[in-house]
Parts: sequence; C-alpha cells; structure tokens
Amino acid sequence: MKFVKTLLAATVAMTLGAHAQAAVTAEEAARLGSSLTLVGAEKAANADGSIPAYAGGLTTAPANFKSGDTLRPDPFASEKPLLVIDGKNVDQYKGMLTATTAELVKRFPTFRVDVYPTHRTVALPQAVLDNSVKNASGAKSLQGGLAIDNVLPGVPFPVPHNGAEAMWNFLLRYQGVNISTKYDSWNVDSAGVPSLATTAQTFISYPIYENLSQPISSADVYYQIKVSYTGPARRAGEALMIKDAADPLQQPRRAWQYLPGQRRVKLAPSLAYDTPNPGTAGAGTFDDGFVFNGALDRYDWTLVGKQEMILPYNTYKLTYVADQKSLTTPNHLSPDFVRWEKHRVWVVEGNLKAGARHIYQKRRFYLDEDSWTALASDQYDAHGQLYRGSFAFLSQSYDKQVPDSTPFMIYDLVGGSYNINGVVGPYGGIKYIEPLSKAQWSPESLAGAGIR
Repeated sequence: MKFVKTLLAATVAMTLGAHAQAAVTAEEAARLGSSLTLVGAEKAANADGSIPAYAGGLTTAPANFKSGDTLRPDPFASEKPLLVIDGKNVDQYKGMLTATTAELVKRFPTFRVDVYPTHRTVALPQAVLDNSVKNASGAKSLQGGLAIDNVLPGVPFPVPHNGAEAMWNFLLRYQGVNISTKYDSWNVDSAGVPSLATTAQTFISYPIYENLSQPISSADVYYQIKVSYTGPARRAGEALMIKDAADPLQQPRRAWQYLPGQRRVKLAPSLAYDTPNPGTAGAGTFDDGFVFNGALDRYDWTLVGKQEMILPYNTYKLTYVADQKSLTTPNHLSPDFVRWEKHRVWVVEGNLKAGARHIYQKRRFYLDEDSWTALASDQYDAHGQLYRGSFAFLSQSYDKQVPDSTPFMIYDLVGGSYNINGVVGPYGGIKYIEPLSKAQWSPESLAGAGIR
C-alpha cells in the first residue's frame, strides 16, 4: 500500500509538472488594469519621467498619412535627439545598453546612438487585451514550460514568473493576423561592401488570432510563413514554408522547401535552430529570424528581471526608407536612420542545456514591456565571448492597432559583417491582408510560387 501511495504521489507530481498552471496570485491578478496595463507593463512613468506613463498608445495617424496607405509617415519626424552616445561618453550609459550596442560604440568611431524622447506608442485591440487578463489565471504551461495550453489569443502570461513564460509572451504576441510584404535582405561584409542576399515575397499568418474566442490548444499552429524568393538571380524561384505549433515537442516545426533545380517540394526539418539561414546568405541562423523564433527546448530560460534600456524604438524612418542603399554604411547601419529611446524591458537569458547542440552557448533577450517584442539580443559562443547581436525595429501601425517589427538585423562581431532583413520601404511597406486559402498554405502551393 505504501508503494502504491508513493507511486501515485510521483505520478501526480509528474502530471503537475507537465501541466503546470501559471501560479498568479489574486494580488498579482488585481494589478492588471490598475498599476499594470492589461498585458503586464507598468502604467506609471519611471522615477525621473524619462519614460512616460502609459496612456493607451498611438491610435491617431499623423495628418500626412493617407487612409489605406501602407507607407506610414513618421509621427515624430520633427523631434531632435535629447542625447547622443558615442565613444566619448559610452561608459556613462553602459548599464542601459545591450552588450552589442556598447561594443559597436567602442569599436567604431562612426557609430553613435541618437536618443530621442520616449513615446509609448503600442496599442492593441481590446479583445486581445481582455484575453490577456483572462490568461493570467487560466493559461497553462506544459512540458516544463516548453509548450502552452488553454491560452486565449493574447499574451499568455502577463505576469510572468519565469523565463520560458516571458519567451512565450514574445512568441505569441499580437502582430496582426495576416501580413504580406515584399522585402530585401542585405549583407555588408567586413570590407564594408553591401550585397543583396535575397529579395522575396512573404506571407505571414498567425492563425490563432483569426478567432479571438477560441482557446489555443497544444496542437494548434500559432505561426506560419511562406517565402518565395525572386532575387538575386541565383535564388530566384526558390520557396519555403514553415509552421510552428503550441507544443513543439509533440508537434515539431514542419517545414518544406522548393528548389527549382529539383522541381519538387520536399520536407526540410533542418530549417530550425542553428541551421544557417539562406535568406540572410548564412549571416544568421534560422532561429535568429525576428531576433528569435521556434522551439525553446535547447535552452534553460531565466527571467533576469525588468530594466530600463536604450533601444531602437519608433523607427519609422528606417522601416519605411525608400533608398535602402543609404542604410548600409560600412561596419554598421547608418546612425542617421536609427531612432533610440529609453524603455523598460524584461531581460531573459537562455543558457544551452547540457547535451544540447547550438552555436550559441548563451543568449540574452530584451523584451519590450508594452508589446512583448524582442527588441534586441546578445549571443555568446562556447567560450563565453560575445559573438553576435540582433536588433528589431519597432513601429506602431497606428491605423491598424498593430505593433510591427518587420525589419530586423544581426551583427557578426567576430566576422565584422552584418545583415539587415525585411527592408520593405522600397516595395510599399507593410500590408495587412485577408487570409490566404487553405490551399495556399499547403506545401504543394510552393511549387507554383517558385516557378522561374
């Protein structure tokens, strides 16, 4: 009998571990909507007022915005920097900069950080906000935090208790429902020479947001992307499709690839983790895309805490730039196009699990408190040296209540090169579209899209 009781207790413990519900106290839940926003950000301004109180975000378009347009004018174009950080004063602000930012400032005299007034522009649909509040007490994490269940479309864990919950907030954040963009990806080598890595037409869908009243189950696809490459000539005709589910252990990433030379669509399970991403000509890994994507299972995740940081934000000038050649200066993006602001971010650290394989031993992410976007990351190699660093460029699509971070980039601090991906300005910006049909999300559709 004693053995049976012991076995039963062990079974219950294992079950609770696999279906660990977010342990939000009544006091924590009560803060949502009072001292915290409905997605868990602090409402109040910071101590010196350099980060203002949250007032609902940017929901009014500037006067020069044309209704229905997909090129969104900068509502803060007339503002001037409050502060410029360069090699002379970087040590005064080192605690507010990512390791990558500090290294770039020290390494290159031409790199600078222009710090502008902070604007908390993120605004989300009310239904997404309401669901986020419900998730605080109802969402469940599975498989030790590697999967989620019983989550309504919204932020799963607005009061996160660990690093995995914070990363799920990032992965499931609201970015619209269906998006279409044509974009360029540019590499700049260590000699400062820019070259076109890819031009592509892409469709991104977040199916979980098509029905806001339907809870997300562990088998549901929360993210899918279809990319058809049109340039350069050597890449034209290639295509790929990726789908990620809410339980990546039971339903791993599904990926397909079409190569014109083979004339067939084939499964491509390697399009994940640290496989070099051909869309960046190998400058980053597949899970470097959008700063991070894919399964969490190769790292142990730690919630370091919240911190005030200076990061790219409200980067309309960069996002919608028409002359992309002016962006790609030697060694780094042109500082003239990057707007930096002080914001509060959640800092999350991932350390490679014993026995797991990845080129990054440690990764540190900086998640915006208002949108849960990963604004930046630092990547370290097996020797603990800073290897690469990523940035995403956030701008609010004020006509759609959508925070967007389509342009993103990665610096290779060892090789001295960098890549910027998702340059959409020359092609009309970011388009929010009607859903594609099921047939268009089938693997077979890649062959038609990839014909030269």
